[in-house]
Amino acid sequence: MSTAVQDPGLEPSVLRVSALTKRYGGHSSWLSRLTSGPSVSLKALDGIDLHLRPGEILALVGESGSGKSTLAKILVGSATPTSGAVSVAGQPAPARRDKESSRRVQMVFQDPYSSLNPRITVGKMLSELLLLHRIVPRSEVRAESVRLLNLVGLEEDVLGAYPSQFSGGQRQRLAIARALAVRPDVLIADEPVSALDVSVQATILELFATLRSELGLSILFIAHNLAVVQHLADRVAVMYLGRIVEVAETSALFSAPRHPYTRALIDSIPRMTETSVNDGFELDGEPPSPYDVPAGCRFHPRCPLASEICRENDPPLLTIGPAHSSACLKADELAAIPVPNAPQERA
Repeated sequence: MSTAVQDPGLEPSVLRVSALTKRYGGHSSWLSRLTSGPSVSLKALDGIDLHLRPGEILALVGESGSGKSTLAKILVGSATPTSGAVSVAGQPAPARRDKESSRRVQMVFQDPYSSLNPRITVGKMLSELLLLHRIVPRSEVRAESVRLLNLVGLEEDVLGAYPSQFSGGQRQRLAIARALAVRPDVLIADEPVSALDVSVQATILELFATLRSELGLSILFIAHNLAVVQHLADRVAVMYLGRIVEVAETSALFSAPRHPYTRALIDSIPRMTETSVNDGFELDGEPPSPYDVPAGCRFHPRCPLASEICRENDPPLLTIGPAHSSACLKADELAAIPVPNAPQERA
């Protein structure tokens, strides 16, 4: 396995995260330090390096509690990192976001209903944003609002309606239109289909693909289910217990995963075949507590390939092939184990 650390700085990026950490907890005052035991902090993010290319859909996947949503909150400015840096289009993102820096990175949330103001109409919601950020002159607000609705598959007649009058899928389309209204550089989609019916999920995923194609939009698509992003994302970053453990082009990741955690996630995707699951890569137990991260490789308590070297060494994210990085000491050993029903490369 190569020992050269990946250098994402060689690639152009519209969004870049460097050595990002986020910790919660610990003693906040001298009194708590005197009256409490040893300070214990929760490591939500532990040295995240990630970049999003212009016009790319990058999927960020991992189990609940891996730190995906914490990262999303930092990217949109609703949380501040403990250390590290975020830049958008080559410009450092300020710790306290102003109107312009907030405009450049927008989020689509998991629950569309709670993210929309139920007391104002769709037209009012869009017009307020367009005027606040001076996207178009006041005389063009209605036309721009209609254009945004058409982009997400809705018609002009919904401008006078309230969020409660729409279905879940329609509300998510409204949430996407609202995010696009300020013409962001980056769209963060945080589990945008997990609250929707399965029959609706495919249409929303197709909408994201269409928006990328038509607008050249750069999207960070966060999900806990690899199957959701398999046919949508250009690249996939896999997150486990606050760290990125594998990054690869989508076709390469699904056909030849180089981290046991990624392999376990792929094997867990339901398929209607006898060989759809490899029992050797079923995840064993729950993820460790982020308050007590295991020594060595943080995945070793659940890994079927783990040995003493894994319990003693914490592997960094290393380049192991073209556009493919893994934080695993057993990456070469894993590569020799065939993936059942490995998908064909996309056209």
